[in-house]
Amino acid sequence: MQTVDAISLEDQFQIPTYTKIPIVLARGEGAYVWDADGRQFLDLYGGHCVTLLGHCPPRVVDAVREQVGRLIFYSNSVYSPVRATAARALAEMTPVGLRHTFFCNSGSEANETALKLARKSTGKSHVIAMQNGFHGRTLGSLAVTSNERYRSPYADVLAETTFVPFGDSAAVEAGFADRSDVAAVILEPIQSMAGVIDAPIEYYRTLRKLCDRHGAALIFDEVQTGVGRTGTFSISEQLGVKPDLITLAKSLGSGIPVGAVLVSDVLAATVASGDQGTTFGGGMIAMAAVEATLHTIKDEQLMDRAGVVFDHLTARIRPLVRSIRGRGCLIGLELDSHAAPIRTELLQRGIITGSADDPNVIRLMPPLNIPLDALDDFATTLEMSLDAVGA
Repeated sequence: MQTVDAISLEDQFQIPTYTKIPIVLARGEGAYVWDADGRQFLDLYGGHCVTLLGHCPPRVVDAVREQVGRLIFYSNSVYSPVRATAARALAEMTPVGLRHTFFCNSGSEANETALKLARKSTGKSHVIAMQNGFHGRTLGSLAVTSNERYRSPYADVLAETTFVPFGDSAAVEAGFADRSDVAAVILEPIQSMAGVIDAPIEYYRTLRKLCDRHGAALIFDEVQTGVGRTGTFSISEQLGVKPDLITLAKSLGSGIPVGAVLVSDVLAATVASGDQGTTFGGGMIAMAAVEATLHTIKDEQLMDRAGVVFDHLTARIRPLVRSIRGRGCLIGLELDSHAAPIRTELLQRGIITGSADDPNVIRLMPPLNIPLDALDDFATTLEMSLDAVGA
């Protein structure tokens, strides 16, 4: 199918979602994708921070193919060998004390489940979330997403949430002081869509102390930071903070839709059969993808690559940008002007990058195993693109 035909059909039969990048992708391998006309692109966006191992990682492809031929699906009403081994593989990589898992289908569903678990375990209902945070667009997750553009059409049905500035622990403390029914504090440890923003380590440690003091659950939304993208399986390991709940998705299945909630031992003890449910969560194809993804990361020691990628890229492009944000393979490049013209120029030169709510930021979410010479190509192309648009 040619580019013009694919665009016409999608626009005719799908309701609008995003303003799409005007390319039609037909295949991918590693850090590269090819469009329907055969043009190659270096993919530093990864389809919303998904392709942690690059496109079509061989072990994941083989595992999914094998599972499709064995059993495509059965629900959680039965046990499953592949679900059992995937859960074990995940438990072996998660922080100690967070080895109970609920499998679901997406990051939004994982965040909604975490909020439910927090409310039930604490017996409270209110949530403190962060300004500029993003946790999903279904009604439960949207309630803790601060962007008014997403919230305003549904404001009358969203659960009440207190939004405080990210990085301001005094504002969180004031949020607790204002009411006694706070069930949870939820945050992205790095606010990705906001422009790849993090906070000092002491901030996260103070949140842990405040939640302990007030009997609230601390939820880390690691849909983007998790599964090793920042250098450890959970960024909490770098921060020296153990949340009660961690949500995962994106990279967990290498592109096969899957989400998970990691639940602390203490909180897991409060969960009874029937409290949660899902038809497709923990399905066999997703579990085969999860297990193969985790084994690839572990066996090839790919989490160690996160820092290598960040340091190599930083050394090449530091003189070209105002600042470089993030950790590992979650990177924000702050420019001196709007990023959109630069992203367009990069695309025309064969490189896909991501936008952010901060109009001056380009987001990069490369795979852990990206060749370093591909990063060199990006640095060279970025310099040419900046010159071409006069930035």
